[in-house]
Amino acid sequence: MPIRREHRFFYPIDWRELSAAIRFGRAKGRCEGCGRPHGRAVFCLSDGRWWDDDAASWRDGSGRIVCTAVGGDDVLATVRTTRVVLATAHRNHDTANNAPANLAAWCQRCHMLHDRPEHARRRWLTVFRRKALGDLFRGPYR
Repeated sequence: MPIRREHRFFYPIDWRELSAAIRFGRAKGRCEGCGRPHGRAVFCLSDGRWWDDDAASWRDGSGRIVCTAVGGDDVLATVRTTRVVLATAHRNHDTANNAPANLAAWCQRCHMLHDRPEHARRRWLTVFRRKALGDLFRGPYR
């Protein structure tokens, strides 16, 4: 996940090397949340299950092998393909804390699920600021 220009100051100068060490050294090219392999296209279902070619089975959002009921519902009708890209994330959202225990190698899905509360907080703050600017300069906000 690219770092925004205004946030680059908060990351260390050797972030690329640190990120590569976490993603490919410690995690060995797999998501630490669900186990998806970096750089591969995987088949995904809407509930988070994905097809693991190496194990030849479906895995859930946590990486555990699951069985799908045959004939229960049409699983193949809802399958989509996604390319997995690993990113190094801060577990506590503090970019100054670059300890290995605070860093995690996550795929897009796990990263977004982890950041959901933070994104909601930032969205609320953005809407709040826009309303405040509307009240100050354009009258009542519509």
